[in-house]
Amino acid sequence: MNLRKLAPLAVALALAGCGGDASVSSLPQPGEATTQQPAAIANLNEATSGKLDALLAIRAAHQGDDAGQLVEALSREFLGTPYRDNMLKGSATTPEQLVIDFSGLDCFTYLDYVEAARRATTRTEYASRLVQTRYVNGDISFQHRRHFFTDWAARPQVLADDLTASISARAATVTKQLNRKGDGGAYLPGLPVVQRDVVHIPSEFVDDYVVSQLRTGDFIGIYAKADGLDVTHVGFFVETRDGPMLRNASSKKANMKVVDSPFLEYVKNTPGIVVLRPRA
Repeated sequence: MNLRKLAPLAVALALAGCGGDASVSSLPQPGEATTQQPAAIANLNEATSGKLDALLAIRAAHQGDDAGQLVEALSREFLGTPYRDNMLKGSATTPEQLVIDFSGLDCFTYLDYVEAARRATTRTEYASRLVQTRYVNGDISFQHRRHFFTDWAARPQVLADDLTASISARAATVTKQLNRKGDGGAYLPGLPVVQRDVVHIPSEFVDDYVVSQLRTGDFIGIYAKADGLDVTHVGFFVETRDGPMLRNASSKKANMKVVDSPFLEYVKNTPGIVVLRPRA
């Protein structure tokens, strides 16, 4: 599965959008719409329009539920949605466009769309919340897109808290130069290299105890070994009747859609996990 696909595919799979601190309460209000937001809503394709109505109905039906219950219900609505990369439009040399398209998802746009739905009650508000989720300070530009998973906890406005270190005593911290390739080039030309401490729990220490510390709705990143990347894949942790799952938009040939993957089985074959928890 990929996060914000560029070229080549390896970069797409490695980037999650792919400092400073501000609470979600300080986000710009939904009425402060850019000119792109009304156009994006007006031009929704039929599948997206119908799905957005369904998401807003779910949001209304779950008033008073905690964030995890709401994320589970909203993310479930996307199960079976086809995996599709290259959905976002913009680069360092091409103007960014606000994209709202539920006909296909990569792993990171999946998180974007669900998080925006968690905070929206109308179509207009949904567009505004998506901008606030996808872009730092609500600035629709390639430079302000949250390209890395840990941007959600490290860049304004903060959307989630990084709980990785508190969940396991085995958590390890690695100082990374995000966006720097091994040859000194950039994964994302036109964007700076950012030094950031990335905390992860190595997969050999992700056990039943760690799972017991997770909550439905937590954002899970699959840790990247490469110095210039934080994670290679993302999804939601959800408790189901069939056990704990990683709900994710999967690019595996056997899937190519949004699926529930058994959590421990999935994680054991990866370097480890990063855990972010959405803010209320």
